[in-house]
Amino acid sequence: MEQNLSLYRIFYEVAQTGNISRAAKNLYISQPAISKAIGRLEDSLHLPLFIRNSRGVQLTEEGALLFEYVRSAFEMLDRGEDELKRMTELGVGHIRIGVSTVLCKYVLLPCLKEFVARYPHVKFTIHSQSTQETLDLLEKQQIDLGLTAEPVHKKNITYDKVMDIEDAFIATPSYLTNMRLREGTAQTDIFQNGTILMLEKGNVSRTHIEDYLREQHIEPVHLLETSTMDLLIDFARIGLGAGCVIKNFVEEELADGTFVEIPMDPPIPGRTIGFVYHSQGFRSKALDMFIRFYRHFYRKG
Repeated sequence: MEQNLSLYRIFYEVAQTGNISRAAKNLYISQPAISKAIGRLEDSLHLPLFIRNSRGVQLTEEGALLFEYVRSAFEMLDRGEDELKRMTELGVGHIRIGVSTVLCKYVLLPCLKEFVARYPHVKFTIHSQSTQETLDLLEKQQIDLGLTAEPVHKKNITYDKVMDIEDAFIATPSYLTNMRLREGTAQTDIFQNGTILMLEKGNVSRTHIEDYLREQHIEPVHLLETSTMDLLIDFARIGLGAGCVIKNFVEEELADGTFVEIPMDPPIPGRTIGFVYHSQGFRSKALDMFIRFYRHFYRKG
């Protein structure tokens, strides 16, 4: 970066306040010095950054674009300073993780429990959301780490696989029995005669299953959609339909007979889940420590 960082600091303050005199007061420098610095920056970029008016200044279209990048840069610097302060003065770190509710419950929590027991001073913020929302926040560097199904596009992202998963359609034995009695036949097509419970459209798991069903020319007639897999499992448990779930997370219910798996031919292709983090983003000491820990934890498991 050819320009002195102080020019961007002045630009940032003027854009924030919308007023040169207030910016001068906040930065403890004169108004002429502020105006001169903005002029130098505009000259070096060969375009105007502000429109001057009687009430102050307003960003031009080009200035607004530059401001988004400058704001992001200063926020990252503030984060770095805060992280250093916590590490040196308080002996703690802060890790922000994006994860869906079901992956948090079945995959992240066991690892987190052991990590926190060993490193109790590390602070965690958990953002519960869809895989796509997690990847979006990661791209913006608003979270440090995500736990997701393997993303299709991995630009600027490192993906650490932690486990293989299988998708399956499951139902209670009583639901299947009642459906057959209702249809008056021992053999009935669950996708034509039953209610299929699925996650909402746009979810990565839903997209994976839709691709499979499309390839097999299967089109469910009756759908009931939910926002979370936990809710989907609960709906299947009370006999509302046959749910499409991650088989790994209902192994106990399949073993004790609460659920039965509906055979699919060919089987639904397997997937993987893992942690994702920004390849080029800032990585704190606490984040590096957690990455080393989960790699050992899941390899051990």
